[in-house]
Amino acid sequence: MPTLNTLHRHVRGIAVLAILIAIATWALDLSGAVYTCPYCRVQRSTIGLLGLLMLLPDLRHWLVRWLAAVLATLGAVVAAMQHFNHWKRISAGEFRLAEAWYVDPFLLSGAALGIIVGLLLLIYSWPGRGADR
Repeated sequence: MPTLNTLHRHVRGIAVLAILIAIATWALDLSGAVYTCPYCRVQRSTIGLLGLLMLLPDLRHWLVRWLAAVLATLGAVVAAMQHFNHWKRISAGEFRLAEAWYVDPFLLSGAALGIIVGLLLLIYSWPGRGADR
């Protein structure tokens, strides 16, 4: 498990990775390779926008942190709604993963929730100057 200092040293790379994840998933959506899902679109947009915010020079600035909090709250709420909509199926006795389990919305929304919260925590734990060198 990487330490917080290690993550801070690689914050720009993590930001680029988040942006690439958003671009790749948007490409899949717009090409028609996956079905159109408004929940997924909000989650992928949130991940990409948080990645863009992480490329800004000062992550301690109040505006960066405010925008990150607003975006992450929206993305996390949407991811949690999608995730727990699948939990409702368990109580109804009809829950099962998709045949291609690696693209199951239940698993992907849980992963998106983890990514969004992780990016927000990385922004809020940013120590300041020199940490990304």
